[in-house]
Amino acid sequence: MKTGVLGIHGFTGGPYEIQPFMDYLQAHTDWHIVVPTLPGHGETLELKNVSAESWMMAAEQALRQLQKEVDRIIIVGFSMGGIIAMYLANRYPVHKLVLLSAAAKYIYPAQLLQDIKDMVKDTVTGKLEENTLYKRYSEKLKDTPFPATLEFMRLVRIVQPYYGQIKVPVYIVQGKKDGIVPYATAQFIYDKIGSLKKEIVYSESGKHHICYCEDCEDWFNTVLLFLTGEEEERPRVIN
Repeated sequence: MKTGVLGIHGFTGGPYEIQPFMDYLQAHTDWHIVVPTLPGHGETLELKNVSAESWMMAAEQALRQLQKEVDRIIIVGFSMGGIIAMYLANRYPVHKLVLLSAAAKYIYPAQLLQDIKDMVKDTVTGKLEENTLYKRYSEKLKDTPFPATLEFMRLVRIVQPYYGQIKVPVYIVQGKKDGIVPYATAQFIYDKIGSLKKEIVYSESGKHHICYCEDCEDWFNTVLLFLTGEEEERPRVIN
């Protein structure tokens, strides 16, 4: 049976956000992996005339194409991509679902404040250009129109009422130091989603870009075991 993996990146991001995990899966399986770039996203952001529907439709088209090439599909969604992944899992036959820093809720003030303090400290010491968070978000802040942000928020509201209808096995990964998505969001999704087989793993040091956290290799392997295993259905949380 041929397996395909559809990876979906986050808001203002691109395939690079989940590339480390996709590379890990590619190295350890013979699965067919596809990571489309959503409209307006990628290395250069063009978000002036995009909508929640355009992002959902692009992911849906990628899924339909993948259905023609494989027997079963796994969806991996990061941040906003996690919301789109749940939307697809509710509409199409999906084998398993992986949600990485899924943005069912967003902006965690305490951690974001700490990250900003780090940037201020780096500014004082002349090391701002070396701050990875600054590098990652400074350009995005300039290139993200407010209407696009409203579309992202609208997408979350569109999908949220249907969490309980999702029945596929799901693995949720969340960083405890995520400055964008509060780490409690993982438990919120776990409680709301209708899947009987569902698990959570928390990364103690993980920030929003969870695929680049220090302990990512640990959860990469754990998720792979979940994706390849056929053990009995049971809920489980790993702290």
